[in-house]
Amino acid sequence: MILFDLKCGQSHIFEGWFGSSADYEAQQARGLVSCPICGSAEVDKAVMAPAVSPKGNRVVTAAERQAETARLQALRAEVEANCDYVGRDFATQARARHEATERAANGATANGAEADSTAQAPARGIYGEASLAEAVDLLSEGIPVAPLPFRPRRLADA
Repeated sequence: MILFDLKCGQSHIFEGWFGSSADYEAQQARGLVSCPICGSAEVDKAVMAPAVSPKGNRVVTAAERQAETARLQALRAEVEANCDYVGRDFATQARARHEATERAANGATANGAEADSTAQAPARGIYGEASLAEAVDLLSEGIPVAPLPFRPRRLADA
C-alpha cells in the first residue's frame, strides 16, 4: 500500500491509500478518485515531503512515548464514540454503504436536482477488520478506506 497526499480543484488536501502508483493512475483515469470534502473528481497528487527516517540511534523519551500513547487513546475513543464496529463484515458493510450513497447521489442528479453529499452520508462511520486483499479491492472500486493505528478494543481485550 502507498499513501498519497491528494488535492482537489477546490484546494482541499486529503490522503488516499492505493495498492501502487499504477493503481492510483488507473482509478484516477476511471474517475474513481474524488475529494471526500466536496466530492470533486478533479484530483491530483499534492506535493509531498519525502519520508526521511529518523536516525536509528535516536532514543525516544518516556514523555514522548507517553504523549504518543495518549494521542492513540484519544483517537481510539473518538472512533469508538462516533463509529459502529462491524467486525469481519467491514468490506461488505463499506461496499453496501458506498453503493447506497452512489445510488442516492445518482438519483438526485438524474432527477435534475443538485446532489447534496452531506445529506447522503450515513450518520455514523464504521470500522472493523479487513484483509489486505479486501482493502485493496475496496480501494480499486473507489471506496475510501484507511487502516487504524490500533486494534479494535474487542480484539485487544480478548
